[in-house]
Amino acid sequence: MIGIDWGTSSARAYRLDPDGTVRERREGAGGILHVAPGGFPDALRAMAGDWIAAGERRILLSGMVGSRQGWQEAPYLPCPAGLGDLALGVVPIPFEGAELRLVPGLSAHDAAGIPEVMRGEEVQVFGGLDGAQDALVCLPGSHAKWVRVEGGRIAGFTTSLTGEAFAALRGHTILARMIEGEAAPGAAFDDGVARARDPGGLLHHLFGARALALFGRLAPADGAGYLSGLLIGHEVAASLPPGAGPVHLVGSGPLMALYGRAIALAGAEAVAGDADAAAKGLARIGERIAWA
Repeated sequence: MIGIDWGTSSARAYRLDPDGTVRERREGAGGILHVAPGGFPDALRAMAGDWIAAGERRILLSGMVGSRQGWQEAPYLPCPAGLGDLALGVVPIPFEGAELRLVPGLSAHDAAGIPEVMRGEEVQVFGGLDGAQDALVCLPGSHAKWVRVEGGRIAGFTTSLTGEAFAALRGHTILARMIEGEAAPGAAFDDGVARARDPGGLLHHLFGARALALFGRLAPADGAGYLSGLLIGHEVAASLPPGAGPVHLVGSGPLMALYGRAIALAGAEAVAGDADAAAKGLARIGERIAWA
């Protein structure tokens, strides 16, 4: 089977053995924003045409490729939802030479009744838990997700615009003048996380970062770490329930270490998940689909 985690800015393609083992993988910047209208069939062939020619006849797609801006919109499934629900809800797409299915996203509501949505993260959750029936999962990213798994099903989740806010603040506000380099675990990051626990709220704390720099108490080299700690610290404080057990981190890249550190500073344990969570999740959904 071919599994493709097709997001907004990038795509990851996997050629999977029947047991879910990744035989080959490819990753590139061919996200949906880089595909011209009507160009998805050609984009898929450019990504995995040789695998199809070699005999792969089942293709499973997940992520933003199923959004209104993607190949075809797949309706959201309401939570709670499990692997079987996702397999039953796949959307077929006509494609010459192979059976093509699209994994639907999930929807939920927060405590105030405001809608929540995800596309792609649901696959990573089921691929990263390795069969765990109950868990709290954090997926760092531009739109970070905190997911509750109960009885082997995704019961609900919340989203924080943390990564995108960091990029906007460091690139398009006065805070940009106090930031050099990239965020990394260290004393400045820890200080930002600690500041997030103080009263006053995020907007007040953000201006405080500027004031610290003006008075020489925050060096430019420490600015990215402090700002990242402040934003992630607020997210963790809002998302981590009191007395929470281990938090399963699913993802890859530098954010994993930053979130792990912030969760530890909040008094909880962070457990890093499988870097191939998307591939494993696609394989687990694929084995439950009634292919023709």
